[in-house]
Amino acid sequence: MLIELTEDTLQDLIAKDEKVVVQFSASWCGNCRIMKPKFKKLASENESITFALVDAENFPESRKLANVSNLPTFATFVNGKLVNETQTNKQEVLIDLVNEIV
Repeated sequence: MLIELTEDTLQDLIAKDEKVVVQFSASWCGNCRIMKPKFKKLASENESITFALVDAENFPESRKLANVSNLPTFATFVNGKLVNETQTNKQEVLIDLVNEIV
């Protein structure tokens, strides 16, 4: 399942869903735009995991949950806790991140 957050409610989502993968991005970020279709493809291939797109500029509380300092940042959460996070523009790194929680 893929969700694009329209409010700063990532905390609620990670508390509710067992496994969550998040892409933190911004509209001006070129690497974010490059990674978005790859992120969506991974979401369609892993239906047991919730994937969320978060605008890091507009949702500061959500951003704090993964200590976002660069974009794009990808983070995994299991049972409400941050498992791992990375900044990347490489699909292989993103796949490895997701595979850690599959």
